[in-house]
Amino acid sequence: MSGPIRSLVFTLVLCVTCSLLLTAAATGLKSRQQANMRADRQKNLLQSVGLVAPEEKLSAAEVQRRYDANIQHMWLDSAGRIVPEGDHQPTDLPLYLYVKDDCVEAYIVPIDARGLWGEINGYLALESDGSTVAGFTVYRHQETPGLGGEIEERWFQENFVGKRITNRNGEFAAIQIARGKVSEVVAPERRANYVDGISGATLTGKYLSSGLETILTRYEPVAVKFRDNPTCPSPAGTGG
Repeated sequence: MSGPIRSLVFTLVLCVTCSLLLTAAATGLKSRQQANMRADRQKNLLQSVGLVAPEEKLSAAEVQRRYDANIQHMWLDSAGRIVPEGDHQPTDLPLYLYVKDDCVEAYIVPIDARGLWGEINGYLALESDGSTVAGFTVYRHQETPGLGGEIEERWFQENFVGKRITNRNGEFAAIQIARGKVSEVVAPERRANYVDGISGATLTGKYLSSGLETILTRYEPVAVKFRDNPTCPSPAGTGG
């Protein structure tokens, strides 16, 4: 066998071997990767209602324990009614409840919004009054580091706490990202519905604002139920 042919055969064997090794590694690690992603989502969900501090380091087992002890997951139809477990349709809405002493302290909405370069995934938590934001987190995005990527930073996410999805008249108003400092660019009567924007990331703010409005509009029937019963709604009565 000539030198060039030996080199070609060696290259082919090496490529096939590497491909097989990579495939085996990806297959073997798939379950672990999925478990890590699930733990990361659960941690962000817990963080949105203050059950995990932003800098707190937790094992996957501890995240799961806190999740199981405090969070209830359900599906709702477009009218905000609870869908029996196992019967939900693709158009139904996932909802997470933070339950303490048999009372709903907050409810959590998954955020799947368009960003400048890809999807923005996170959670928005609202207090049981159906109007006040309890927390906001982002666990995955493709925005530019140092610009739109600031949406994952603590300073940006903490801006959401205490903001409202209703205006002064109690009407739905969503949450918007301002083009600058809220105190400088938004009229006083509308500031409760805006958070400070990110310098140099106008488009990220625009897309996230649009996504939040779309998602919160879909969940408005749920919010109305909480507004009608803000004292201590029970998990069973939330979506009825």
